[in-house]
Formats: sequence, C-alpha cells, structure tokens
Amino acid sequence: MDAITGAWQWLTTAANWAGGKGVWHRLGEHLYLSGLCLLISCLIALPVALWLGHLGKGGALAVNLSNVGRAVPTFAVLVLLTLSPLGTHGDWPTIIALVLFAVPPLLTNAYLGMREADRDVVEAARGMGMSGPQLLLRVEIPLAYPLIMTGLRSAAVQVVATATLAALAGGGGLGRIITAGFGNYDTAQVVAGAVLVAVLALVVEGTLVLVDRGCDPMRGRRRRAKGPRAGEEGPTGRDAGRIAGAGAGVSVERQADDGEVAAMRKPA
Repeated sequence: MDAITGAWQWLTTAANWAGGKGVWHRLGEHLYLSGLCLLISCLIALPVALWLGHLGKGGALAVNLSNVGRAVPTFAVLVLLTLSPLGTHGDWPTIIALVLFAVPPLLTNAYLGMREADRDVVEAARGMGMSGPQLLLRVEIPLAYPLIMTGLRSAAVQVVATATLAALAGGGGLGRIITAGFGNYDTAQVVAGAVLVAVLALVVEGTLVLVDRGCDPMRGRRRRAKGPRAGEEGPTGRDAGRIAGAGAGVSVERQADDGEVAAMRKPA
C-alpha cells in the first residue's frame, strides 16, 4: 500500500475523527491556536503600521523590523522559548513564536498600503478640513484596504501552516497527528496530517477572500475605475477623477488639459 492510498484510508476511517485524539478535536485546537496568534499579531502590527503610514514616518523602521522578523527561524525561536521558563506555561512558547512569524507581513503590507494611498485624494480630504483621525478612518484606511487584507491573508495562511510546530513543544493541533504518525513510523498518518493542514490553510485563504470581497468599502468604485468591460464605454476626464477620489465622500474634479485640480467639493 502506498502512502497516498494509506492516507486516504486513514482519513476515511471514522474512528480517527472521534475522541480526544481525533481529527475534530485536533482541528479545534489548531483553529484556536491559529486564531489567537493572528489576533495578537493584528493588535500589535496594524495600529503601529497604520499610524506610521498616516504620519509618513518610520518607513525604514517598519520595513527593517519586518525583514528581521522574516529572517528569524521560527523553529529555533520555538525551541529556545520551550527551554526557557516560558516552556512551563502551556502554549505560550508556540504563541510567541507564531506571533513573531505573523507580524512582518501584516506590518509591511499595512504600512505600504497607507503610503500608496492616492495622494491627490488624501490632500483633497485634508483641504476639506478633515482632522487627522477622520482622514485616517475615512480616507486612508479605505484606500489601503486591499493591501491590508493581502497582508492578513498571507499571515493567516502562514500561521495555520506553521502552527503544526506546536506539537513539538507539547501543544495541540493537527501537528499532533503528524508527530504521532512519525513516532509510529506510520507514513500514511503523516501524509494524512499534512493533507489536513494544507486543506485547512486553503479553506482559511478562501474564507478570507470572501470576507475581503464582502467588506471592501470601495469594491464597486474600484471596479468602475478599472475601466469598462468589452463593448462598454468607461469613465473619462472628470468622471474618472471623481471615481478615483470616492474613498470617503471626497469628490475631486480634474481638468484634462492642464492636469491640475480645479475644484474640490463635498458631495450633496
């Protein structure tokens, strides 16, 4: 029996899904651990990135910190934390290691999203008298939303895939299925565990794509700004400028000839 056939048989055996060591129990542990790590990472990375992006300062710090975070080997950090006094506190070594792993993509994408927001729209909103918090919440974050969500999706998939390391530190999750198969020299169980982790990562990615599309505050406007479909006429001149500046109720009109802003007004 090859490993693929054995893995299929393992996955289709009902007894492997039930009980305290079954797939459903391990899946719950894996989702809890991954969700907690992702939540902590968002609470750390997003406020810092959004504020630095709003101020337009600290870009080098944000990017360099992210690069350092990517360079740190997660497994080595997990081993060191497990050997430290934190190793006696349940899943915390794994949580800290995964948070260090998830922060870089969140920090970098959110910062770049803020800095790449259309400056004409931002300046138009500033000219309308918006305060700093209003500018941040109503203009910059909606414009940065696609890159923020891209970072969130990358971090979520990475955390789900890497959370299998928790089993090496005595934690729960789907990694326990893999380590148990490795301990029993059961290749089929190892492959089955790996397949479960890969499928879970794809499901998380697909779910976040749907959330991204459903929650994007400017999805319709971006679609119109991309231009017409085949056989349709797209927005031109003043209309195109209005669509591009529709982030937070800001309307920007341009004169096509000289390329300068001719008027800024609040919508009726």
